[in-house]
Amino acid sequence: MDYTTLKALRPSEYSDAADGYRRTSDMASAAKDRIENQIAAALQKDNEGEALDSALKQLRELGGNLHYVQVECGLVATALDGFAYELEAAKKKLEAAVEGAQAQRLTVHSDGSISYPPGGEKADGKLSVGGTVTGLTDSVASAVGRQAANVDPNPNHLLARDYADQIATAIEEATEADEKWAPKLQALKADDDLTVSDRDWADASSDTKGVQTAGKEYLDSLPQPPKDGSPEDNAEWWKKLSPEEQAAWISTNPETVGKLNGLPSEVRDEANRIVFSETRARLQMELDSIPKSPTNEWTWITSGPYPSKVHTDEWMEWYRQYGDRQQQLNTTLKGMQYIQDRFDRTGEGGLPEAYLLGFDPTGLGDGKVIIANGNPDQADHTAVYVPGTFSGLDKIGEGDNHGDIGRGERLWSESNTFSPTQKISTITWLDYNAPDSIVPQASSGKYAEEGGPRLYDFLQGNRAAHENVTGSTAHTTVIGHSYGSTVVGVSAQSGSWNDSVAVNDYIFAGSPGVQADHAADLGAGADHVWAMGGPGDDQVVRQGGRLMGLGDNLTIPTDKSFGGNVMKSDSDGHSGFWNQESVSLSNQAAVITGNYHRVELE
Repeated sequence: MDYTTLKALRPSEYSDAADGYRRTSDMASAAKDRIENQIAAALQKDNEGEALDSALKQLRELGGNLHYVQVECGLVATALDGFAYELEAAKKKLEAAVEGAQAQRLTVHSDGSISYPPGGEKADGKLSVGGTVTGLTDSVASAVGRQAANVDPNPNHLLARDYADQIATAIEEATEADEKWAPKLQALKADDDLTVSDRDWADASSDTKGVQTAGKEYLDSLPQPPKDGSPEDNAEWWKKLSPEEQAAWISTNPETVGKLNGLPSEVRDEANRIVFSETRARLQMELDSIPKSPTNEWTWITSGPYPSKVHTDEWMEWYRQYGDRQQQLNTTLKGMQYIQDRFDRTGEGGLPEAYLLGFDPTGLGDGKVIIANGNPDQADHTAVYVPGTFSGLDKIGEGDNHGDIGRGERLWSESNTFSPTQKISTITWLDYNAPDSIVPQASSGKYAEEGGPRLYDFLQGNRAAHENVTGSTAHTTVIGHSYGSTVVGVSAQSGSWNDSVAVNDYIFAGSPGVQADHAADLGAGADHVWAMGGPGDDQVVRQGGRLMGLGDNLTIPTDKSFGGNVMKSDSDGHSGFWNQESVSLSNQAAVITGNYHRVELE
């Protein structure tokens, strides 16, 4: 970079190029959504067989490719904006220095040097001679140059020195920006093939870190999210960002954006899917890199009168190095596949688009996920289902009924049957560290005390996002199962008395206690608190929770003294409340849709 190049340079050209890449990213996003949520969904609605499976596989690969294009083009756009930002700053310094020099009647040459005329007081009838200086950026050299100019009786020398150094500094900053960004932009070049592999997605993650590092100055200049902000604060911050600023935040800080309660569900879904795709690829590559375990896992030794079967030394050495990590990777990737399976089920039985509102495979305990059926920001009725003990990312979609994700799906389907002309959204909320044992973990309230406030913030964010999109609030029901009901109870008693009401109805299924004496303590009104239980192991859980003190004063929601509504249930145990065509499921859907007259009470 030299004076002539920087003077002629137009940073807006790079900003214009960034706009072009952003438009390409948006087009790829729209095409991906159309393929996955309209074309593939429509195919699944009324078709089946090998031809359908083959078509869906190709469509999903195409959708994945478009998602990669969306992410990479978004990064290129942000990188170009960051480059333009730094060039613009350097050019403004250059222009200010040139304008200042010319105002002092100094001459700026094409190489950035400055000539100054004779000046100062006359000696022997003559002014001190003029001269030419070249800008210096080295601090020592610049100090020496200024010292020489200070002792020169010609004041124009010091002026020329100052402006020349400013010009040199501007050129140096532009050069540094050029040298910094060139390799980063080059790294954003995709492989020359038609396959988006795990390595491509892992490279996208590396690209994100590269743009974050190189673009720190630009990214720091953007409005930052409020520190420890409320969901309302987060929503207001996001709303005030320009489209370019929003795109920059999503492309370079998807993990931050995806976690912010109060932001639109479409935004959180987009950000979390970036994190999801990049994390999945990185973990799969790490798993693939682990050497296979030795084939000679077992051997026999004689110790005492009988031979014993033990692991070989070779296998034990392998396990010490890789065993635990391999198990962790397999467990996490299993859970992520359940999430992907839900994405792929869009359209089955009319199932709406899925929204990934939270995703953290490295969180406390077994990982965290929030996934919605339908957009809660546009829903007339929203239900948030909170699972209980033993829940985790690795089990989130387990079994023929798709686990806790499947329960959210069946809640959506049954509720849609009750109110087919209204928009329904059901959310599986596993954003807390669920207990992994009955004793001692599930007998303690500490897991609920950690998770309850998190749920409260999510619900407040859900309300704020809905208001920003529609100008109104949705009818919202929160459903707690087993220990999840304890989390819900703590959530209901979190916040301040003057906070906006985010929940209209509470449903407790198989609850061991909600940390409250009475239904009226939960804030929605006793008439809007509903509970149901089942026989056998469910009875054990409920009474066990009573004895362990998960309900205040040994009171649990299915007690008449609690003061809520006790619904009929035909659950065959502690986990049958979401069985298809059950009274238990129907009662929940009636509450979710506000059809209270259709609830069957005990």
